[in-house]
Amino acid sequence: MNTKLNKSDWILLKIVFATTVLLGCIDYYQRGNKFIEYVVDFPTSTFLSITIILIFIQKIVPWFLVEQKNYFLFFISSLLLLTILGTLDQIAGRFSAGKDLNSITNILDYLKGGLYNAVNMVSFPLGLLLIKKFYEGQQVLVETQKQQKENELKLLRSQIDPHFLFNNLNTLDSLIDSNPEKAKEYFNRLSLIYRYLIQTKDAEVMELSKELQFAENYIFLINTRFSSDYKFTIMKNINIANKFIPTGAIQALLENVVKHNKSEDKTPIKTTITINDAWLILTNTKSNTASNQESFGTGLENLKARYKLLSDQQIQIHNMDKKFEVFIPIITLSE
Repeated sequence: MNTKLNKSDWILLKIVFATTVLLGCIDYYQRGNKFIEYVVDFPTSTFLSITIILIFIQKIVPWFLVEQKNYFLFFISSLLLLTILGTLDQIAGRFSAGKDLNSITNILDYLKGGLYNAVNMVSFPLGLLLIKKFYEGQQVLVETQKQQKENELKLLRSQIDPHFLFNNLNTLDSLIDSNPEKAKEYFNRLSLIYRYLIQTKDAEVMELSKELQFAENYIFLINTRFSSDYKFTIMKNINIANKFIPTGAIQALLENVVKHNKSEDKTPIKTTITINDAWLILTNTKSNTASNQESFGTGLENLKARYKLLSDQQIQIHNMDKKFEVFIPIITLSE
């Protein structure tokens, strides 16, 4: 909780105390109080009430709740503050009414009355102020968490394989001499990929249709680089309009296939991307040299982390003997 009073806090206190003084004046008028009581009682009560609020919010709460977390001292200090200043307000009221202190017969009862008086003076304005400060603090917390979430997402989005550009430039270099036409197409596809990466670098999620267009260009690079080592199929069983996935999710899935599987005996690694109402499912066959460890690579771990930040849904990974499956939830506009 911010312990400093801002402009809106003072406006709230002014409204509350102005209303309190107005109602008090009406009550004094109906009871026939003297003019001196108006002059003394209301300024004194207002001053002491604001003093209690300031000491409570700026001193007692930070010292005993925030720093020391000592609830006993917090209670005792609050009790003393209310009793002392509430009693001072009562004394000022006695003098304005023409009474002296000699008429006080029981000091303990008088102090108790001062405590009740202070509670009555500040309970409503202090309660309103604390509620206001609490919700302002919650709003700041939400904004801070949102900013932190955005920063984490940008960091995760930036974790693209540093060898990606290097490998593709090597492939392009080899094609220029052997197959100029294909080199030109390869260059165009690579340009489209990098244009897409630049355009979506700050996007948390992206339309599934655009991600699939990106995937087709990315698959072209893989097929060109590795010839017939990999075979990809995309099956769209539904209308993909207004459906979203985390930006770069398909790229992470395809990178994982290439990274952990190598073609053997001219048998390609078959990969199918299937899309239904709730999931995008990537299934690929496994090579015999695939790792038996329960490690699915930084790409999928990255994707897991992004889903935790974006949604309450989680990706599902099924690592079987002959095939590997990843289910990633599809995000719709209704979410």
